[in-house]
Parts: sequence; C-alpha cells; structure tokens
Amino acid sequence: MTDLKIGVVGIPGRWSTETLADALEAETGYRCVVDMADVALDLQNRALMAGDTNLCDLDGMVIKKISQDYNPAMLDRLEMLRVAESAGVRIFSRTSSILGLVNRLSCTVTLSNAGIPMPATCVTESTSEALAAVQRFGSAVFKPLFSTKARGMTLMDAGMGAAALRDGISAFKAENPVMYLQKKVNLSGRDLGMVFLGGKYLGTYARVSQTDSWNTTILHGGKYEPFEPDQDVIDLAERAQAPFELDFTTVDVGLTADGPIVFEVSAFGGFKGALEGASIDAAKLYAGHMVSRLRK
Repeated sequence: MTDLKIGVVGIPGRWSTETLADALEAETGYRCVVDMADVALDLQNRALMAGDTNLCDLDGMVIKKISQDYNPAMLDRLEMLRVAESAGVRIFSRTSSILGLVNRLSCTVTLSNAGIPMPATCVTESTSEALAAVQRFGSAVFKPLFSTKARGMTLMDAGMGAAALRDGISAFKAENPVMYLQKKVNLSGRDLGMVFLGGKYLGTYARVSQTDSWNTTILHGGKYEPFEPDQDVIDLAERAQAPFELDFTTVDVGLTADGPIVFEVSAFGGFKGALEGASIDAAKLYAGHMVSRLRK
C-alpha cells in the first residue's frame, strides 16, 4: 500500500473502468472513479471539481475512457484535464499524447509521417474525389473521424455503380463532412491487438470474425484468440506506438499478402482483449506502472 491518490477517468459501472479502479485500490488503498460529464472546471480558482474532490489535488489520474462515445467533445474534456496536469497531477497517458489519437485523421497523419505501412487512404470533402477513390481502390471503408469498434463505418464497393456510390457517399458526408476512407484489405477474418505498457511489448491477441461481417470487432460478433506474431510484426507495432509516448496502448495490426499494416494506435488500449485473448492482466500491470512512475 502507498499513500498515493490516483483517480480513474472512465464510465462508472463499466467493466474496464471498475477493474482498473480495483487494481489501483489494491495498490494504493485509494479509489476514485471520475465521470467527466459530472466535472466542473473553475478557472478562477484553478480547480477541477468532481463532487467534493478537487482533481488538481490528486497525485495522478489515468484516463480509461474519456467519453461513452467517440466525439469531438472528447477534446474539450481533455483540455479540462490539462488544468490538473498543469497543477502537477501526472496524467496517464499525458493529455498531449491522447489529443493526437482520438481524432482518426491526426493518428493517421502521425503514423504516415513516421513511415508506418497503412491501407491506402483518401481524406476529402469532395464527393467526386471520394467516388474516384472508391473506384481506384475497388472497395473502401468509410470511417468517421471520431469512432471506435467500427461504429459508424460503411463499406462501399466500386461494383455498386457510380449513381449508387454517389448516393452512399452523399449520405455518409451528411454526417461526416470530412470523409476518411481506406482501401478494404483482405485480412482473412483476423486482425491483431498488440499490447504495450510504457512502450514495452506485452503480448498479442487476435480478433477473429465469426460471421460474414467485413470487420472483426467484438461488437460485430468477433471473438478473442491467442496469437504469436513474428518479430517483424512486433517491431512494426513498436515503431507505430513510439511517436505517441503512451503509458498504455493497443496497436491494431492487419496481416496481408503484402505484409503487415497498421490501422491505428489506441488512445486508451483494450483490457478485455488483452485478458481474454492473451492472458494479460493489463489493469494490474498498468496500476503497478503508475505507482512506479509516481514514486520516482
């Protein structure tokens, strides 16, 4: 036990949030779960209040989930946490790191600038350019800039014909003015979640499709399985997560006929996949990591 006070920013009652709070309580004897929807920022007094608790008085906070759903308001909540960070509270992972990840385009640009192989990608506000990209790719997945677990994603195929494609693209654009689309790649029904703690590789799990869905997410019927990747795949994932300097993350990797590719680096990482697919107790390891960093 320590006298450290580390709060968990998450969704009260949700498994991953409560599991991490349990692990931190076991390490420190202190438990504090923070729902950002209930937090008030008082800039005059430099206070960030969650009920009667001034989060600026904590030793640390870990962001397990900043919002129930991915949306631009996440950026505002992270900005609020910057006040606590400025007051000396250690945030896991740092707000500057997460701000570069919750927007899919920001993550993609960083990965591309680092030379990480990814699916062919087009970003545009033009319906005509999006149509041309689908015809060029053959088949493309349209992805909202703020989403997780394939929510809001739409698959479009050049075989639909120009008129139907234009209608589909226009419908997607109505909700997503900046359109992000990637060439659909053949993953043979499997993609990988590669787990890192403090930049060090812990292990890998696979998400395996159990239906005819084009994606492998658990939300769409996939399941977790153990997987042992080759060293070159581990090295790629390590290079992908390095620019973000995260305390904990999962790198989403696909294995294609042309070699491994990276889809994204997670801002928060996945506990359930790590536990069920790779027997990694990420919450316990992460709690120990935080205590170790705060003791230095």
